[in-house]
Parts: sequence; C-alpha cells; structure tokens
Amino acid sequence: MSFNIALSGVNAAQRDLDTTANNIANVNTVGFKESRVEFGDVYASSLLAGGKTKVGDGVLTQEVAQQFSQGSLQFTNNALDLAITGNGYFGTVPEIGSRDFSFTRAGMFKLNSENFVVNTNGDHLLGFPVNSDGTSSSVALSTTLPVRIPDSSGSPQRTSEVALKMNLPAGDDGVNLDLFNPDDPLTYNAATSVTVFDSLGDSHTMTYYFMKDASTTNEWVSVTYMDDLPLQSEGNTLNTPPTTGANVVGETSLGAGNGVAGFRMIFSSGGDFSGIQNADGTLSATGDIPSVPLGGTILSNGSDPTQIITTNFTLDALNAVADEPTQYASSFEVTSLEQDGLPVGRLTGIDIGPDGLVRATYSNGTSEPIVRVALIRFANDQGLTQQSNTQWQESILSGEALAGEATTGTFGDINSSALEQANVNLTTELIDLIIAQRNFQANSRALEVNNQLNQNILNIR
Repeated sequence: MSFNIALSGVNAAQRDLDTTANNIANVNTVGFKESRVEFGDVYASSLLAGGKTKVGDGVLTQEVAQQFSQGSLQFTNNALDLAITGNGYFGTVPEIGSRDFSFTRAGMFKLNSENFVVNTNGDHLLGFPVNSDGTSSSVALSTTLPVRIPDSSGSPQRTSEVALKMNLPAGDDGVNLDLFNPDDPLTYNAATSVTVFDSLGDSHTMTYYFMKDASTTNEWVSVTYMDDLPLQSEGNTLNTPPTTGANVVGETSLGAGNGVAGFRMIFSSGGDFSGIQNADGTLSATGDIPSVPLGGTILSNGSDPTQIITTNFTLDALNAVADEPTQYASSFEVTSLEQDGLPVGRLTGIDIGPDGLVRATYSNGTSEPIVRVALIRFANDQGLTQQSNTQWQESILSGEALAGEATTGTFGDINSSALEQANVNLTTELIDLIIAQRNFQANSRALEVNNQLNQNILNIR
C-alpha cells in the first residue's frame, strides 16, 4: 500500500513539475494563460472498515486549471496588434464562410494577400457589420464576418458651396466694367482663387474677380471664372442669358454673342456688407449666389452636369458681423476661403478605437467606419477546451459563447498597437519549481524506503 501511495506522490510531483515547466516555457507567449495543478487526496473505505484507523490512498491530480488573470500590456507600432483589457476573447475562423469558431487573447494580427485581418495561423478575425454612422447593425456571433480592410479609394465629394470672406479696399479707384479682361490685371481691382471638385473628384480652379464700379460709390462687381471660362450666376442684376448688350460685363465670351455675367455687391458708408443687388434693384435677403448648372462647356469630363456651386457671403442684414465681407480703408485681404468638396482619397491608414470600431482614413481627409471587432465571453472561462497556439473552443462546461461590443456590459476594452503578455510570474514559477522538486525527492525517498523494507522481508530466512 505504501508503495502505491508514494508512487501517486511521485506522479503528482511530476505533473506539478511539468505544469510549472510549461508555464516557464511560455513566459514570452502572447496571450498565454498560466496553469495551476489542483490535487485531491484519495480516501477509499468499505462498509466494515475501521474509519478511525484508515490511512489515505495517496494523491490524485484533479485538474490542470488555467488562470485567466489579466496579463500586462506590451505596446507596439502596429495598429493591428490588439490587446484586451478586461473580459473577452477575439473570435476567429479558419477560413471564409466557416463557423468553426476559435477564441483567443493573442492579438498578433496582420493582413493577408486579400486584405483580410488574420493571425499567425491564418485564422480570420471576426467583427460586426456597421452602419455609416459607426453603429453596429447586429451583435450576434452568428452575424459576425471576417474583418477586411478595403483597398479601394475614398469616394469624392462634389463642391456645393464656397464660403468667401474678404475685405475690399475702399480707397481703390474704380474701373470701367466694360473693359474687364481677366488677362489684364489693370481692368480689375483684386482676384482670388479656390480649388473646387466635380462629382468625379476632378479639380477645377474657381477664380473671383472684383471690380469697383467707377460710376457709383460703395458698389463692387464680381465675376467668377472656372478653368479660365466665365461662370454665370443666378438671381442678380448682372445675370443674363448670355447675350451681348444689357447686363453684360465686358466683352469676353464663351462663344459668339455670349457675354460674361457677374453680380453686384453693395456696401454701406461704414463698410458693412449690405447684400447682393437683385434684378429689380432691391437687396437680396441672403448673401448666397448660386451658379447656373456647370454642365456643357465648363464640365465636359462626364461628371454631373447639374452641379451648382453656391458662393456664400454669410449676409447679416441687421448687423455688421466678422464673417461678412467688408469694404474698409485697408488692402485687399481674404480672411476665409473654404469649399466643401473632396477629391478622390487613397487609403493611408486604419484606426481602431477602444470600442473596436475600425475606421479607414484616406488622403482626402475623410474616414469611414468599416467594421467593429467582436468580443466573446463565457460564463466559465476555465471550462473552455484548450487548443494549441493560445486558442480555446467552446465546451459544455464553458457555456455558450456570447458576443458583444467592447466597452459595453462586462466586455473589456480593445487596445490598438498593444499585445497582452503572458500572465506568468517567473519568480513565483521558479519557487514552485523548487517546491515540486522537493516533493518529487521526498516521494522518491518514500519509494526507496518501501523498497528496502520489501527487500529486508525477502531476505528473512
């Protein structure tokens, strides 16, 4: 009996040594969770046995239980390196369309040849589809999809408004409007340009020419050109179906019989912007000047011919405000010139937030939500079935896999450009190694003594 008891002790000490050695071997394994051997004594008794004199039958390894405490974070320069602080696991599948889920805390992800996010084993990271505003459309594990970073271009956005604020010099001499020529700087007082975009993302240069009317006071005429072609405006005194004669500024034309149309800006004696003059001589209630549709000669590249660009001067009819154009005794100065269009953007990087939302950033300054990295949790982490490469699978003991978003409920946060190190304390493991070695030696000694006793009995004559 004592032989078997000592033998069970040797086996238990060997299992303890193996577990400790495995912990030490994986001290640098990302996402690794240390194990602990849990022992129980063996005590068997029969109905007629004397309980007060019964000796135990040795030791039994009950379980090698993994400890899912948080590991420390190691920060990196790779945005696809992900670490979870708190509860949860990353979900992965071995191939597209597979439902063979595996779960891991090791977030060493990268892009494969098809721009899918995969780990070192080639397993695909799973995420929730998102709407255009970044909200998740579903948080069920069954609706997760492999995360893919698009390599497509960012969509262009056509210009619909130009916001222009400037000071027109009150002391400038007036010019003869009939002599306006964009190629002759002596025929206008000032000019400024802005780059605008059509529906295809092509850029165009939109230039504003300002002329002080020599025949009146505190009135300026502005003419707009796009790509060196005159651009007509709607809803003002100088607008015209382009015909030579009435309401035509200058003689430059798009073709035979066509003139250049502009708009008249009225200022008060204090330099405040009063508004745009309407066709009936009244002032407009707003400072918005929409152009006619840009199709035809201006846009000939196949883009939307109905595009209209509105010039916004932010008119406040009651008060002089800082955002309005002014006519002060100062030099010409553009204080604000903005437009709302965007060119075609190229993918420049990705950003992953603490909530797992993956955004693609483009060279045109835009960003778009792509997907939200899914987190998975279980009622009993220690019930998970362990696999190689720091992965686990669902089991009856673990309970059903529950998917959710990071930072919500009991799910943890996702840290981009970070990895979770093994939760192994090397000092503790080395001490446990010494203890396990002493236990092995003590049980080996018990075997040796038992063997000597048996040998003595055999030698009795």
